[in-house]
Amino acid sequence: MTSNQPPLRLLIVEDQVDLAENLFEFLGEDRYTLDFAADGLTALHLLATQSYDVIVLDLMLPGVNGYDICRRIRQDLQCQTPVILMTALSALTDKEKGFDCGADDYLVKPFELRELQLRIEALHRRYSPRRPILAAGDVRFDPGTLEVELRGLKTALSGIPARLFELLVRAYPSFLSHEALSDALWGARYGETEGNSLRTHIYTLRKSLQAGLGSGLVKTIHGRGYRLEVPEKENADKP
Repeated sequence: MTSNQPPLRLLIVEDQVDLAENLFEFLGEDRYTLDFAADGLTALHLLATQSYDVIVLDLMLPGVNGYDICRRIRQDLQCQTPVILMTALSALTDKEKGFDCGADDYLVKPFELRELQLRIEALHRRYSPRRPILAAGDVRFDPGTLEVELRGLKTALSGIPARLFELLVRAYPSFLSHEALSDALWGARYGETEGNSLRTHIYTLRKSLQAGLGSGLVKTIHGRGYRLEVPEKENADKP
């Protein structure tokens, strides 16, 4: 891998330890950075707090199955990261159900690890160009690099603050309610704990934006939610 290519970030969701270890050994090189989840709920938590290039998702998981996890990735998290389902279920109806849940590819066990790698690379090539730069006034946000630009100044976000910022940019100039933001991040688990966590992540987001761009950009709509507020150019140019 050349030095100017960042490693692909993969999330492997697999409860079979031996298979997970084989995947890590085969893919554990400079080309990839891997995270692991042994169940669906752990996977959803990682996806709410981290960004990945490709998700490799087993269907037969303890607790919540892979079909439901894939559906929640798309509907609850509003996450468009490409998903490869891997399973011993080979019937056409199983594949149809997987694609209906939002999967991009379907790999039947047993498989050659090299084939999985080729599918990961192919999905990444197809998916990357479809991530356009988002604009809100003079603010630009790149969902691929998580970089924010405001009139020549740039800063990079990560984790939940990056996800929050993307939601606010997409909603601009409208605001998003506390419930809408929390549901997008945590789904049906939204409650008082998540409400407090949301405020903490908003604070972290503002702090990062202020440090990198000289403006916090996120305005509180008291009792309702938050919206992106782009500073006037003349104010931004003042010393």
